[in-house]
Amino acid sequence: MGSPEPSERDPSVSVAWTVDVPELDDREVLQAVAAALSHGDRSGLRVDLLFVDDSTLRDLHEQFLDDPTLTDVMAFDYSQADEAALDPEAEVYVSVDRARAVALERGEQARDELLLYVVHGCLHLCGFDDHADEDRDEMRAAERVVLASLS
Repeated sequence: MGSPEPSERDPSVSVAWTVDVPELDDREVLQAVAAALSHGDRSGLRVDLLFVDDSTLRDLHEQFLDDPTLTDVMAFDYSQADEAALDPEAEVYVSVDRARAVALERGEQARDELLLYVVHGCLHLCGFDDHADEDRDEMRAAERVVLASLS
């Protein structure tokens, strides 16, 4: 079974490029988001996905998790908030700088690392976690399934 084919005008997903990312286009990002949310049974969640630099994501990491270190992706789920009909219901921030640096270290394509971060962030919105070893194994397995569906 292939990945869901979202319309480029899918009203449930917004993509913002705050940095130049020639490695990806909207269609690929929308497919990755749709596939991850579908895998986690959260299709239709209204998500803003933002590609940012290391500095922006480090600031968010410090502000919300009291951790000033670099990170690759952060996900915020607002769907359980008291306010009715929040839009977006969730946000995912992806560090383009981290993806490029890690891809270079591993000898991989930045595009693949960026898609991994998109999928990873969306899986967090679906309840997947990666702090404990057992949870991390489940997250990695879900990432592999979703990424394989994009090929």
